[in-house]
Amino acid sequence: MKVKRGTAWCVAALASIVAGQSPSTSPYGQPPERKSGAPLSAAMRRLYDDYGSRWLEVGELYSNFRYSQVDGFDYQGHDGTISRRGPSKVIRVNGQYYVWYAGRRTAQPPRGVKEASATTPSTDNDLSDIWYATSKDGLAWKEEGNAIRRPAKPHSGWRSLASPDILVWKGRYYLYYQAYSETPTARADYSPFAVSVADSPGGPWRQHEKLVLERGPQGAWDQSVIHDPFLLVYQGKISLYYKGETGGPANFRAQGLATSFDPLGPFIKNPLNPVLNSGHETCFFPFRAGIATLVTRHGPEHNTIQYAPDGVNFRVASISSMMPVAAGPYVPDAFADNGDGKGITWGLAHISRIGAPEKSHGMLVRFDCSLSREASDSTLKQTDVSYPPESYLDPEHRRK
Repeated sequence: MKVKRGTAWCVAALASIVAGQSPSTSPYGQPPERKSGAPLSAAMRRLYDDYGSRWLEVGELYSNFRYSQVDGFDYQGHDGTISRRGPSKVIRVNGQYYVWYAGRRTAQPPRGVKEASATTPSTDNDLSDIWYATSKDGLAWKEEGNAIRRPAKPHSGWRSLASPDILVWKGRYYLYYQAYSETPTARADYSPFAVSVADSPGGPWRQHEKLVLERGPQGAWDQSVIHDPFLLVYQGKISLYYKGETGGPANFRAQGLATSFDPLGPFIKNPLNPVLNSGHETCFFPFRAGIATLVTRHGPEHNTIQYAPDGVNFRVASISSMMPVAAGPYVPDAFADNGDGKGITWGLAHISRIGAPEKSHGMLVRFDCSLSREASDSTLKQTDVSYPPESYLDPEHRRK
């Protein structure tokens, strides 16, 4: 069988990648390995300046995602009375993994704001406390119980606590989370950040009396809400990334950064905020000398993996699909601040709206990815990902 010259070049190019070599420019204008002085289209400039490689499959900051169920969590037959969502990043202490999340245990599933009461939640995020679990392998988990309970009214968070994240700073542990003092609804979701402190990951936790971050003033990009705190130690400071929203009919979601030298604040919002123009939840990790992030669900740059060499000025490094919702990755060097971030390979996320609408709840799952400088999984570097028909077809749809 005769092989076309273009096909033969592609085969040779792939072989040279495996051999650690770079293919030379062909007579047909194949792009060189590195950007030259030749005129380039905008797309080709992005190829060299943003993506880091001509071959996405060997790019450090590209991955697709694999999901699996985790053991150790009961959901009461998925009747909607138990929910787990919004996991923190995973940390490892003395050979054991820890994760925190919003846990709801109510007599009724969410019933909407009109039927909400002191015991009936309005949404899946309502009437939640912060729970935690431990694991030896990241697959089988043991739910240890309630880490932080809602305080008595009128203290911040009396209605619900959600979306926790963990910081380890100078030998102490700090849990940050959304503190609801009103019934959360689709249109009223204001929840400033509170923090609790402990000397060990198992607690006991002591809630700090003051809030550590609040929404912006009227007219600001984060005037409506701030959600999803995510903590790293970077360039000698505590970096708190978060999602903000303008609210209103033309709601704009973006992500910002606030920094502090003290885990109890004050946190100063970055003057260039928002630092990301897209994304629903936050997920960041040190990578080389900068910070990488998963940008999911909302905005013009959703479903992208981005990188900022300074932790502020992010650019798209790759585009992916089926990205984890509310990802809480295992970030071994989240607090190392050594300018040599290694990346991530797994974590926990949640799937929301499990069950029938009248029994809707969240469920924790594990995700695996290949965004590490130390370990690469070729099965997670493929771009031609196929999904079964049920992923596309609406089961309620009927031909007319």
